[in-house]
Amino acid sequence: MKKNDFIKPQRIPSYVLRQGRMTTSQEEALALLWPRYGLTPAAGEKIDLNALFARQAERVCEIGFGMGQSLIQMAVENPSIDYIGIEVHTPGIGALLLAIDKAKINNIRILRGDAALLLAAHFDEKTWDGFQVFFPDPWPKRRHHKRRLLQLSFLTLLLQQLKPSGFLHIATDWEDYAKETLTILSNMPGFVNAAGVGEFAPRPLTRPLTKFENRGLKRGYHVWDLLFYAV
Repeated sequence: MKKNDFIKPQRIPSYVLRQGRMTTSQEEALALLWPRYGLTPAAGEKIDLNALFARQAERVCEIGFGMGQSLIQMAVENPSIDYIGIEVHTPGIGALLLAIDKAKINNIRILRGDAALLLAAHFDEKTWDGFQVFFPDPWPKRRHHKRRLLQLSFLTLLLQQLKPSGFLHIATDWEDYAKETLTILSNMPGFVNAAGVGEFAPRPLTRPLTKFENRGLKRGYHVWDLLFYAV
């Protein structure tokens, strides 16, 4: 896999490619493990998840998995669920590839690029049992809010691709982003708030606490979870 080998956005992206320094092991993982766990579909090619994982199972997509800590933990703890992780940053992809290989699991595959474009191009409606979006870039300055991932157009795409009763689980440590997203989702007819109208959800035990979140909570920071179901 080449560092720049991913679908580039044709819209205002929700991210900036801050690649950072890759370790030697991450570089080696990209070269050796991407062919096994990474996906590079052709333009317009639909990904057949049953064929990809050689089974029928619950399918969950995590968008923006960072360094992959929570995704790898969930995949290890839930071997009956198949996971697709989408990320743009190469060091995080390398780190997750190393974790997958170390854990010797076969229920994660990775896509690199803009999630909105990848989902629209390569997956059909009613594909997913769940979407996870944990700690997306908050773009805190008001003039940058247009770059936020969780906008009506993107949430509509997720709703279209969720199966009936499929879930959307979002977590953020930015209160205004949480409230903004809650308002959008609450006004979408196809979603129902699992916590009740206008309410945030307690953290589901299925969402692992990362070391960074634990550190923040000890300092008094707050995290808002949103859990909605498709109807």
